[in-house]
Amino acid sequence: MCELLGMSANTPTDLCFSFTGLTRRGGDTGPHKDGWGVAFYEGKGVRQFHDPQPSATSPVARLVQEYPIKSRTAICHIRQANVGEICLANTHPFVRELWGRYWVFAHNGQLPAFTRQPGPYEPVGETDSETIFCDLMNRLHHVLPRDAMPQQLAAVLVELAEEYAAQGVFNCLLSNGNWLFSYCSTRMASITRRAPFGPAQLKDTDVTVDFAAETTPDDVVSIIATEPLTTDEAWDIYQPGEWKLWEQGEVVASGQRN
Repeated sequence: MCELLGMSANTPTDLCFSFTGLTRRGGDTGPHKDGWGVAFYEGKGVRQFHDPQPSATSPVARLVQEYPIKSRTAICHIRQANVGEICLANTHPFVRELWGRYWVFAHNGQLPAFTRQPGPYEPVGETDSETIFCDLMNRLHHVLPRDAMPQQLAAVLVELAEEYAAQGVFNCLLSNGNWLFSYCSTRMASITRRAPFGPAQLKDTDVTVDFAAETTPDDVVSIIATEPLTTDEAWDIYQPGEWKLWEQGEVVASGQRN
């Protein structure tokens, strides 16, 4: 299956360290060689990079590793194709506009024979993931007001996530730039870094960073990933059915399916 990476921070932060670790799993230390993508929020805009090549050898991925794009919220995905050909249209994350904001979605898992409800959002590619995203957007548009509060939104997202998870494997990241929603069907982990900061070693490549030299005492940066990316930090491992709503690096709402 695919792997996910998300970031929520209280200050514009680059994703270079975590992204470097994840990309090694795209055809080097892992089998997720069927394309990759990343989306960085910058204000209300989204800077996107996608490539159907393996992330471990992609020149575009190398650019992103070396280009310290600053963002408070980012979502990344490396793909192991199950549904749909290997092409640009089928690479995550997917983006749609709703209520004057860009919404970004990435999914790990499979929902065989999933059928979306009718609505204005339609998939461009062939993946079940994009079809699920369009279904989710159609249903949010139908049931929520434009000015829905994050907790009200989270309640609907959890209901939909549990419905999707009942039909297959549904690990996901979703954001509109202000918040980041994470749902675990089978595998997910997170870590929140805050003062006092220290060093960290990537699991998939020989790269170490000293966060104390890269941050201020007020910084809070949370990383969400399918599997822990470092060897020397204590990651929080999600339980099946667990979800979290992140804002500026902090969990503002959470829960778990009974």
